[in-house]
Amino acid sequence: MLAAWVLLVAGYALGSLLLADGSRGELVFGNLMQCLVPLFANAGLLSNAATPHWRRNTFWMLLALGCSMWLAGQLIWTYYEVYLEHEVPNPFIGDVIFFLHTVPMIGALALRPHSRRADSSLRFGYLDFVLLLLWWLYVYLFIVIPWQYVHYDVGLYGRRFDLVYLIENSIFAAGMAFLCWRAQGPWRAIYAHLTGAAILYAMSSQAANLQITADNYRTGSLLDVPLVASFVWFGTAGFLASRLAPPAEPGPIEETTRPEANWSARLAMAAVLSMPVMAFWTLTHSEMPARVRDFRLLVTLVAIVVFTSLLFLRQQLVDRERLRLLKSAQQALANLRRLQTSFVQSEKLASLGQLAAGAAHEINNPLTAILGFSDLLVDDPSLGDKPRSVAEKIREQARRTKNLLTNLLSFARQTPSEKSLLDINPLVNNAIQLRTLDLRSKNIRIHLQAEAVLPGVRCDPNQMLQVFFNIIGNAVDALAETGGGSLIVRTLREKANVVIEFADTGPGIKDPQAVFDPFYTTKPVGKGTGLGLSICYGIVQEHGGTISCFNRHQGGATFRIELPAVTAVLPKPAAATSKTG
Repeated sequence: MLAAWVLLVAGYALGSLLLADGSRGELVFGNLMQCLVPLFANAGLLSNAATPHWRRNTFWMLLALGCSMWLAGQLIWTYYEVYLEHEVPNPFIGDVIFFLHTVPMIGALALRPHSRRADSSLRFGYLDFVLLLLWWLYVYLFIVIPWQYVHYDVGLYGRRFDLVYLIENSIFAAGMAFLCWRAQGPWRAIYAHLTGAAILYAMSSQAANLQITADNYRTGSLLDVPLVASFVWFGTAGFLASRLAPPAEPGPIEETTRPEANWSARLAMAAVLSMPVMAFWTLTHSEMPARVRDFRLLVTLVAIVVFTSLLFLRQQLVDRERLRLLKSAQQALANLRRLQTSFVQSEKLASLGQLAAGAAHEINNPLTAILGFSDLLVDDPSLGDKPRSVAEKIREQARRTKNLLTNLLSFARQTPSEKSLLDINPLVNNAIQLRTLDLRSKNIRIHLQAEAVLPGVRCDPNQMLQVFFNIIGNAVDALAETGGGSLIVRTLREKANVVIEFADTGPGIKDPQAVFDPFYTTKPVGKGTGLGLSICYGIVQEHGGTISCFNRHQGGATFRIELPAVTAVLPKPAAATSKTG
């Protein structure tokens, strides 16, 4: 960096001293050096634009864009003086480029790469930048252009240009100084260098513009040394930042909803509100020519239409983003509730499993004794009919208690299942066939709608058959209460899951959210233990799937099972649709 200052700044000053004033060599030397220093500035600034942080990259790229625009204006200047060997006209056609080159640099201030901020959508930043650029263009058209094309006055044109350009550069320097004041550590040093470069450029460009307006400017003179030094300073700040590679400052992540985080958007809106004020000033100002007043009013009217359209577009994007965030929040809340329900269910099952495992062993021994003695009493030929009837009732209730105990043990058992890759359609079909053996005399029909080709599912066939048989049995019991009906069993593929649905035309379920709770049952006393669906829930969860229940709008209940598919292996096609009854 020291070599750059010596070669570029000291070399420029030395060349200006050695070359004759107003000579062709001084002019060519001055133009070439002023084309070279923006390239050096870009090299330093863009050396920081390859980080994983988009805001930091954009900050340095916008600064480099400003230097590149200045270089474009300087190339036009050089084309006149060096290639055409012609005096640069005043007003200069490239003045608008020189004027607008600071706009990207002002836009870079809003990014504040030193702060830890939650990334927001880039679309709003792009629109804010476009609004800022168009507003400065409007200011240029409003204040400067009338004295160039509407009512020609080269002196007034130069003074208006110098004033507006000074204000623009001063805003950039003040903004960079504000960032320097707010930052800490390495970022404060980087911002301090950028602030110094901005102040030096504002002062040197203003001095050069005053000389151009007075028709005393000469490219390559010592007057341009501060201007060259300002670009070298920008490059130095870039190389310093690249060497330090400072991270975002420690602290909590800044929310973009804070007022200071959205000041660029607020400035863009304030720019729109400034246009009617400037139009009012034009109408009440009596000294300007009528042609200038009419031109400014027309420019303001067109600018208001353009800016209003952009603001409507921005508001549309903001509303769409808010709706998207609201929908995401609603989905997240629904997922959180489902997760909470799943956790509660898991806790219930875990607690009941521990209780069942302990109680089952304690009950099993006396229950076996009761069954044994009741069998002896029933088989005793010397026992009368009435005692034998009582003994049979004791044996029946003991066996029922034994079945309940078996279910409890099955529910509490934590032995790993033997899983294998299977086609789910044959399992569903087997469960239907087993359950339809006793439906001959009932007005109940079971319809199977199986998708022809389904991905494989890794599961324990015995456990999964138990799940299907249990759900089908519950549906058949519900249909029997209403005098018959139909059960539709569907298998299909949805995204990365294999889905099995059991939809009946029965009376539905009073509380679908409670059907998987242990001991919850709607069946009469003696016909259900309330553990069947809890066991099904645990088996499906163990297989990495989900099971849910809901009532259909057209009547009846639906049980839906989702199991993760294994897409690497596809089973052989099965019959698409079959009907059993």
